[in-house]
This record gives sequence, C-alpha cells and structure tokens, in this order.
Amino acid sequence: MDYLYDGSFDGLLTSIYYSYYEQRAQGIYPEASYQFNMFTPSTVIQSDPVLAARVYDAIDRKISVYSLMQIYYVYLSNNTAKENLILKYLQLGFQLGPKVDSIHTHPEVLPIRQTAKKVSFEAERFLGLLRFTDTRSYLYAALEPDHNILILLADHFADRLAGERFIIHDKKRSLAIICNEKDWYLSDFSEEAAIPDSETEQLYQELWAKYFTRISIENRKNKKLQSHFIPQRYRHNLVEFRKSELL
Repeated sequence: MDYLYDGSFDGLLTSIYYSYYEQRAQGIYPEASYQFNMFTPSTVIQSDPVLAARVYDAIDRKISVYSLMQIYYVYLSNNTAKENLILKYLQLGFQLGPKVDSIHTHPEVLPIRQTAKKVSFEAERFLGLLRFTDTRSYLYAALEPDHNILILLADHFADRLAGERFIIHDKKRSLAIICNEKDWYLSDFSEEAAIPDSETEQLYQELWAKYFTRISIENRKNKKLQSHFIPQRYRHNLVEFRKSELL
C-alpha cells in the first residue's frame, strides 16, 4: 500500500502512524506528484496533528531527539525520495532504539545523515550570504536555496534584527518569513512587483559594490575557491556581484 500525503510534516508523520497501526506502507509519497500504478494500491492520508504528535513523541522517546532533528532536516530537503528514506530509517530506529544513531554507514542510516548534512550546511551558509535591502517600510531579502531552509533561518534573523520589520523571501518556493518587529510567521508570498529600494539603500549598495571591487587583489584571485564558498546559483541575489559588474 502506498500512502499519499499533503506534503506537510504533520502529514508525513500521520502516514507513518497509519503504517504502524493500520497497514504497513510500501511507500509514502506527496499526493500532488504521485504517479499512479495499477499494480500498487494507494490511499490518501488526511493530516492529523494529534496522530502526528504521537509519532513525534515516539521518535523522541524511543530513538532520540537527534534522530528527530535529522528526519526534519531530510523532510526539508529537495531529495525526491525523502519520505521513503525517513520511513525506512524510522522502521530501523524503532527496532534498535538510540543505537541507530551509532551505525553511521548502515544503508538505511547513511542517506539520512548525508541529506540532513546538506540541508544544515546550506542553512548555515545563508546565515552569512543573505543580503537585506531597506525599502523604508521594512527590510527585504531574497534567496533561492536548493532546500526548503527558510524556517531554519527565522529565529536567527528575528534575534539579530530584533525590533525590525523584515521579509525573507524564498523566490523558488513562493514562501516568506515575515516578521512584525517581534513575532515571525511563515506565509505564502508571491512577488507581483519589484521591491523598491530607498534612495539611501541604493547609495549603500553602490558603496558596498565599489568596496568589494576595490579591495580585491588581481593576482590573488581564485575563482574556483570563490565558487566553492559562493556558488554561481546564489550570486544574482547578492548585491556585491550584481552591482560590481556594472561599475
């Protein structure tokens, strides 16, 4: 039996609950992208926060809080097989308990470790790469990450920009973290018009781009190393690369 869910973390945990207490799942897939197979029956699972909380608590108690964090990071990844990686990992985890955290090279554990590490690394990278612009009314930052890391950035910037109103916009997924000086929330967000920069902001962007260009030492440039730390796919949202090309 394939279980189809709504794409939410609660929906995924609800599907895992039914796999244990109803019929064992052959696989778990997002309903929106599922390719139906006449040889494999499927059923749509309605997300249930109560059942999801039971699974969440069971992972915490019977395996570890570390494992709980790992599967959440995998859920945020762009790995198309992530639901079934999590399902197989939890099946092993509920058998072995906390010991599962120590068998790093096991075929059901290693992909979880590797995928979670990619998500964590990208989130940490964007703590330094995110660029905010001043629109007079609020601060705005755009990014297009490989993984759905937006929620992993929220607390950091809410603390760092305490007292500010800001929007962190994931343009690839049409999502945004919106903070109203104190509290933040995750929301759908589509950019229908260009975000206006204040006059002061435009001046600072030009100054920053000039600084970035002038401090570079021509004979010590290492484009390969620079691309390692700041991949090309991120650069169109970074003012120092966008503006310096025009100077």
